Amino acid sequence: MTDAPDTQKEDTVWVEHEALIDRIPRWVAMLGLFVIVVAIWDLATARMAWVSPIILPSPGETFFDLIFVGKNLIGGEYMLVALWTTTKTVFWGFLIATTIGFSLGVLVGETKFGERAVMPYLVAIDTMPKVAFAPLFIAWLGFDIASKVALAAFIATFPIVVSTAAGLYAASENERMLFKAMGATRLQTLVRLKLPTGLPHIFTGLKIAAVGVMAGAITGEFLGGGKGFGALIRQSASQMDTPRVFALILYLSLLGLLLYFTVVWVQRRFVFWNKSERPGGVG
Repeated sequence: MTDAPDTQKEDTVWVEHEALIDRIPRWVAMLGLFVIVVAIWDLATARMAWVSPIILPSPGETFFDLIFVGKNLIGGEYMLVALWTTTKTVFWGFLIATTIGFSLGVLVGETKFGERAVMPYLVAIDTMPKVAFAPLFIAWLGFDIASKVALAAFIATFPIVVSTAAGLYAASENERMLFKAMGATRLQTLVRLKLPTGLPHIFTGLKIAAVGVMAGAITGEFLGGGKGFGALIRQSASQMDTPRVFALILYLSLLGLLLYFTVVWVQRRFVFWNKSERPGGVG
């Protein structure tokens, strides 16, 4: 008598194998990529002289200027004053952009008037070249810090508007119907449902704005004078001092990273329940 065939089927387990390059620890990958870039940079400038030092300085020249700028900042000299001026421009520009962008985002996301009448104008303004507005802000507000703040806020506002409006639509239809069935007012639904649910979208816009506000502040200083880092970059560029330009830009990038990761830190404090964030602090 033959055995009855086994009718049970084994479940197939699919295991997604991680690529070898993805197994490398993050700090090792970042350090390795940095070393490769610097090595290619040094080869192209100092070793083989493929690129003129006027166009691209060598890593060694840039390093010495990094030390010079760092000593000047630590010593509290004129570069620290310039960095503080740029920092104030970035801070106020980001604060104004957040306030205006969030308000317009709520208007667009919550009202038909905002969606149908206001949003088309915002899109039309955003498609215009932002740098072209720098002379206008200077003519309206003068050469002081106010014109730079205005340009920085102008560039950073639109991403916050879009992300806020998108965040207000993040709540599902069932959740909105539940609030309506429970007798919640429109304001209560906005504050207790739509805004908390839309926070991940809103913070995405804030992170984009944190990058854009830096570009606006430096553009304003570069074109409109002043005493910030943008003015120092313009002065060094006019003297063909490219190592100094690179050093100043690198220190500015630290300021931009500080603002960006501050937003990331605040997001993790207020949106700790969101598990869709990418690991590693990039947000």
